[in-house]
Amino acid sequence: MEKKDYLKRAIEHIDITAIDTVEMIRAMRGMSFSARELALAADIYDRMLSDSACTVILTVAGSTSAAGCMKLYADLVKYNMVDVIVATGATIVDMDFFEALGFRHYEGSPQADDEDLRRCYIDRIYDTFIDEEELQACDRTVTQIADGLAPRPYSSREFIAEMGKYLMRHAVKKDSLIQTSWENDVPIFCPAFSDSSAGFGLVLHQVNRPERHASIDSVKDFRELTMIKIEAQKTGLLIIGGGVPKNFAQDTVICAEILGHSVPMHHYAVQITVADVRDGACSSSTLREATSWGKVDTVDSQMVYAEATTVLPLLASYAYHKGGWKNRVRRRFAKMFPAE
Repeated sequence: MEKKDYLKRAIEHIDITAIDTVEMIRAMRGMSFSARELALAADIYDRMLSDSACTVILTVAGSTSAAGCMKLYADLVKYNMVDVIVATGATIVDMDFFEALGFRHYEGSPQADDEDLRRCYIDRIYDTFIDEEELQACDRTVTQIADGLAPRPYSSREFIAEMGKYLMRHAVKKDSLIQTSWENDVPIFCPAFSDSSAGFGLVLHQVNRPERHASIDSVKDFRELTMIKIEAQKTGLLIIGGGVPKNFAQDTVICAEILGHSVPMHHYAVQITVADVRDGACSSSTLREATSWGKVDTVDSQMVYAEATTVLPLLASYAYHKGGWKNRVRRRFAKMFPAE
C-alpha cells in the first residue's frame, strides 16, 4: 500500500449544535453506572454556565481533538461556554493548528502494519492516521512564527496568541480553536508546550538563531494562570483526561495562597477519564483526593469514568441546548495581559 491508500477518509468533527441530547441526559439520571455519572456531570456543567459568578476553565489532555472533537472545543469558545483553556501542546498544535493550516486527520485502524506506516511516513494515533510530512510542515510554520518575534521569553499563552494572529491571515480552515479563542480573548495555556510540534519548531528556531531567539517560560504560564484565578475567584473545571493540564489548573489555588492571596477552591469540577485510581494516580488524582490538597470543593464535583469521545459530545450538547451560556458575560481574560 502507498500513502494515498491509507489517507482516504478524513475524520469528521461532531457538531454539538446539530444534535440535542437534553432528553437523553435527563433519562440517564434514572439509570446507573456511567450513565448516571454522566447525567450528574452534565447538570454540574450546566450549573457552571448558569452561575454568573463562575469562570469556566477547560483542561484537555489526550487525542480527542484528532478523534473528532475539534469543532466541539471551538464551539465551547464560540458560544461562551469556557473562559480559559489549559491543554497539551499536541491538542493545540499537532491537532488544531495542524488542521487550521489545511491538513487533516484520517480514519485508520489499530491493526494496521506500523512498519508499513513508517515506510509511508504516516503516524498513527490508535485508529487515526496523520501524514508526517504535513506534520513537519506544521513544525516549520511554528518556526516561521517564532522567527518573527522579538528575542525574549514568552508564556505559551503569548505564543499561542501569535499563532492566532497568524491564522487570521493565513488559515485555510477558519473555525479552529486557536483562532476562535484569539478572536474572543480566551487565553490558551500549554504548560508542556514543547511536547508537541511546537517543540520541534522552536528547537529549529533556536538552532538557527543561537544568540537571539524566542523561548517558552512555563513559570510565566503558571503565574498568568494564577492571576486569572485570583481575578476570577469562583471557578469551575471541565477536565478532559487529566495529566499536566488538569494539575496545572488545580494548582492555581495553592499558588495564589503562596502569593498571599485568599482564593476559594475550585467550586465546580467535572472530570472525564479512563485512568485508574489503583496506582495512586488517576492521571493526577481524583477530584475527592484534590480536596485534601485544598484544590477542589467536592460538593459540586463528579468523576465520569468513560472514554471522552463517547460522552463529551453528549455532555456538551446538553449544556449547549439547555442554553445557560446565553446570558453569560464574556470574561475576555486575555485582555488582562498587555502586549510587551
